[in-house]
Formats: sequence, structure tokens, C-alpha cells
Amino acid sequence: MPVNVELVCVGRLKDRFFEDASKEYLKRLSAFCRVSVAEVPAAPLPDDPSPGEIKSALAKEADAIRAKIKRGAVVYPMCVEGKELASEELAAEMERRTVAGASDFAFVIGGSYGLDEEIKKLGPRLSMSKMTFPHRLARVMLLEQIYRAFTITAGKKYHK
Repeated sequence: MPVNVELVCVGRLKDRFFEDASKEYLKRLSAFCRVSVAEVPAAPLPDDPSPGEIKSALAKEADAIRAKIKRGAVVYPMCVEGKELASEELAAEMERRTVAGASDFAFVIGGSYGLDEEIKKLGPRLSMSKMTFPHRLARVMLLEQIYRAFTITAGKKYHK
């Protein structure tokens, strides 16, 4: 059974260099799995939104995110309070789930205000780092780490 990996991202890539890097890792990943990126629009907010406006926007984004996640997929919400995994740990996590019968994985990257709490409850939360990264850069970093995980599992030379 082929493995399917989907990134569900709030917002679009606007910078050419992020788009080019993303395309490169999508191409590399295609040797190991079916991979796709689903972009959902960021909910509009004023320049200085209130906590209530932010909560409402995140809930609206959550509806769009849920609509993109394949039923039965293992969901990994990416958030700062998530668990940090080494590359080898991510590879082992995905391999363990695949051996147990999972074939669909969804990694979710929120916008500048993060993810709605309901999305964070959909699966094990992961964090890239305690540092904060723009979501556009996080997308490229995550694609690279997923690619690295597949090369580790396959015993390829890419991972050092």
C-alpha cells in the first residue's frame, strides 16, 4: 500500500525561493511516497486583532483545514508546544505507524497565529524547535525533514 503524505498549510507561498525549495523537496519525496500540499486561505484579520478576533479566525481556518485532511489519516499538527523529534525519531514514528497499517499522513502548518485548539487535538503535536519560524520557511523545513525521514528508513546516504 503506497504511503500518502499531505501538508495542509494556512496561507500561500509568496516568495519564489520558498516556492522553489518546496518544489525541490516535493520532487525528491515523490520517489518514496505520494505527496501533496493543500493550501487553505488565512482568515482575514485587522492589523491589531483582539483575542476574540484571532480565536474566530483560527476556528474558520480549522474548518478549512479539516476539509483537506483525508479521513483516517495520521495527523501531525505543527505547533510550538508540540514534541520536538530528532530526524531519526520522526523516521521511526512514521515507520512504526506504517507497519501498523497507516498509509495516510497529514502534517498541518498554521498561519501567523498558529492553529485552533481543535486542530491540535487531531493527533500528536510536533514542533520544529522552540524558536519561531515564518510558516513559509517551516513548510520547507518540514518537507526536508519528511524527506530525510524517508531516506533514513530506506537506508539512503542523504542522512548524515
